[in-house]
Amino acid sequence: MNIKLNISKIVNRKSKITITGSKSESNRLLLLQALYPEIKIENLSNSDDSQLMQKALQSSENIIDIHHAGTAMRFLTAFFATQDQREVILTGSNRMQERPIQILVEALQQLGADISYEKNHGFPPLKIKGRLLTKNKVTLKANVSSQYISALLLIAPKLKNGLELTLEGKITSVPYINMTLSLLNQLEIKTSFKNNVIQVHHKSSIVNRQSSIESDWSSASYYYSIVALSNLGTEIELSYYKKNSLQGDSVIVEIYKEFGVETTFNKESITLKKTSIANRQSSIEFDLSNAPDIAQTIVVTCLGLGIECFLTGLHTLKIKETDRLLALKTEIEKLGGNIKITEDTLQLSASETIKEDVKIATYNDHRMAMSFAPLALKTPLIINDAEVVSKSYPNFWNDLKTLGFQLI
Repeated sequence: MNIKLNISKIVNRKSKITITGSKSESNRLLLLQALYPEIKIENLSNSDDSQLMQKALQSSENIIDIHHAGTAMRFLTAFFATQDQREVILTGSNRMQERPIQILVEALQQLGADISYEKNHGFPPLKIKGRLLTKNKVTLKANVSSQYISALLLIAPKLKNGLELTLEGKITSVPYINMTLSLLNQLEIKTSFKNNVIQVHHKSSIVNRQSSIESDWSSASYYYSIVALSNLGTEIELSYYKKNSLQGDSVIVEIYKEFGVETTFNKESITLKKTSIANRQSSIEFDLSNAPDIAQTIVVTCLGLGIECFLTGLHTLKIKETDRLLALKTEIEKLGGNIKITEDTLQLSASETIKEDVKIATYNDHRMAMSFAPLALKTPLIINDAEVVSKSYPNFWNDLKTLGFQLI
């Protein structure tokens, strides 16, 4: 399904959008719920990824296919490794079978896990023979994907002797690690994070616990972009959000002040308002080591505003649903922008004009579709394979319609 977007301004200048729970929090709590059935979850994400995670955890099949769901692949690898006497083949899409998982597998093997590769060494599909893991010490390089680290931390309280995880080098994506530890702490599971050593204590059971998930800040980022690209005075209210978020992408609040967007925190929502015009002569620079998922949104916003930007800390984008750095370069150049990328940086030059009716390829990547959509405020464009948004935000296109976006 391809969608043509054509809009010159937001028709409904004061709009309210409800976004479901964070995918990151949902998938963590779903795994913890599988370990501790006493947990009850409110405001669960309606994303494809969370539905696939939930289905996989409830399945009794020997072959588990998680399609494009990268978080589910990492978390479920760790989960099934701890399920004594259970044997599964964990597989996914063709792209998933190109995404490395050797670092996590080797870490689990340090703990005594029985995991082997069905096809290519270091990549899914995996054959996992669950067993009781009694070893409790493991070492990882600190700059790996936080999902590898979180996968280990989530199973840690069910390990007989808990877990002591040592991270070597400079740690990246710290907010995602802290999110996992905070969720464990909310369940009264003891943890510590000192220097580069994380400890999680064993906990055999918990009392009944209700966990309410905050809405997804990654999804909110697209509305920040829409407001930034809109006229002065444009307002959008989003629920359910809070000030002291566990999600690293909540840094979007501070970042988008540079683009004239102010955030007001209400009781159970936030209001975004365009209060000033961004300086076209400015050059924006951000280190996104702790929030790489909002890189695409920021780059497209800068393109639409005609602002130069330089982003660093992007090394994990190479192994996402697609190589996001290369995908951004390809699509922005189609629009007439000038962009340079390295292994972990991106530089966008200021651009005066944007080409019309460009077809944006999405590369099976939900964030490519959603990050480029706000650019329709500046030029008509076409989003190819637009249904890919269901991976994290199935209602995205319908919610854009309520703002006045015209979808053809």
